[in-house]
Amino acid sequence: MQNWKDYIISDPEVLRGKPTIKGTRLLVEFLLERLSDGWSEEMLLENFPRLKKEHLTAIYAFMSECLKDGLLFLPTTAKAA
Repeated sequence: MQNWKDYIISDPEVLRGKPTIKGTRLLVEFLLERLSDGWSEEMLLENFPRLKKEHLTAIYAFMSECLKDGLLFLPTTAKAA
């Protein structure tokens, strides 16, 4: 697994510190939304020329680490009494 920190940064001066692809203003959140909307990796790469396959792999590694570290989880639902 590649080191996502080589590709994803969080700078308080850029987009309020949200994770972005290094050297761009492309939000990780935005790219994940496109993927969840049905965009393919190829569509992303075609529409955002500065984006590379390595960036997408870094996003997956970043999200995987967030899940493993417990930074992201599904909200629990209250059980009926």
